[in-house]
Amino acid sequence: MKKGLIGKKLGMTQIFDEKGNVIPVTLIEAGPCAVVQKKSVANDGYDALQLAFEDAKEKHLTKAELGHFKKSGVSPKKHLKEFRLDDTSAYEVGSVVTVDTFAAGDKVDITGITKGRGFSGCVKRWGHHILRMTHGTGPIHRQCGSMGANSTPSRVYKNKKMAGQYGNEQVTILNLVAVKIDAEKNLIAVKGAVPGSKGGIVFLRDSVKA
Repeated sequence: MKKGLIGKKLGMTQIFDEKGNVIPVTLIEAGPCAVVQKKSVANDGYDALQLAFEDAKEKHLTKAELGHFKKSGVSPKKHLKEFRLDDTSAYEVGSVVTVDTFAAGDKVDITGITKGRGFSGCVKRWGHHILRMTHGTGPIHRQCGSMGANSTPSRVYKNKKMAGQYGNEQVTILNLVAVKIDAEKNLIAVKGAVPGSKGGIVFLRDSVKA
């Protein structure tokens, strides 16, 4: 990994390229992120940067967290994230990383928490077909169907797609293209959809499988 940022999903819109083609994009407020801690192979066994995003009130943080920010000379922040970068020599504790570390045309991987949908049935959760609506099928139109044979195996196999908790899990979308960068407003427009709801925190990094 060569670069990374913490951001906030603002929502989706569309922009037009030079040929007039419509491009669906997700707008992300990426940074500015302060460098709170710098880890090295000598001290910690690996190279990494700990970045902080979005100002917070001191009363909302613990004494340990306040001491951590005070040591680095950074004002209290809401979100912390560690990025294992290949080279951290260009960064110093207390410096600020901005969205212009990325450029239009870069491929990025974005990680976020998907929308929580609670306890959902198999039709919504897995996309199962509903049963036919006639000939005495009801009232089980949206149930899973057969659980397995009665004699063999006389049990339900593991990992069968059934109803249960859906959403509210960490998901990473690979190889999204950064279409536009607005350094003044700390915005990055990424082609396609990004996990999470509006206002959700996301983590950006340069693509590992570009």
